[in-house]
Amino acid sequence: GHIVLPPKAISVIGGFRAQGRTANRARILLDEALRLQDAGAFAIVLECVPGNVAHAITETLEVPTIGIGAGGGTSGQVLVFHDMLGMLSHPHHEQWVPNFCKRYANVGHVIQEGLLAYKKEVESGEFPGEDFSPYVMTKEEKASFDKLLEIDSEERIKKQESTAKKLSEADEYEQLKLYGDKGK
Repeated sequence: GHIVLPPKAISVIGGFRAQGRTANRARILLDEALRLQDAGAFAIVLECVPGNVAHAITETLEVPTIGIGAGGGTSGQVLVFHDMLGMLSHPHHEQWVPNFCKRYANVGHVIQEGLLAYKKEVESGEFPGEDFSPYVMTKEEKASFDKLLEIDSEERIKKQESTAKKLSEADEYEQLKLYGDKGK
């Protein structure tokens, strides 16, 4: 079970906001945790909860608790590895990294550099190149394959055009030009 901050709620409530910070709300969280346990949950995630509340819930339950932004009094801890390693470096993502997340590395910029270099090489045709295309046919097999392709080339072109048309007509994004004009 998941108490307090289901992932979908983050954007709805405007970020990572602590819950259970009043005595009444904390007691409601404890009761919710007990109901989840009674319903058969094998563990309960406590997210963005004051440490003393998470500790009290952990001490009350028979099932283990996993804390994320809930202090050290839970049975275990978890962090989203993208956050703790700084994997996402886009400014939009930075505003959503929770303040309870300790960053152990900042690999997002290195990942971004690698992805941009890959994109550039693919677009220029430099990658994969012969060095990274190790699977080849003998000249004889390639010639035989080319002959086989010639046999039904016109039929394959017509089939490809027909399939492209069907897919385009079935795709509402394509119909609404949400992908852009794609050179048409």
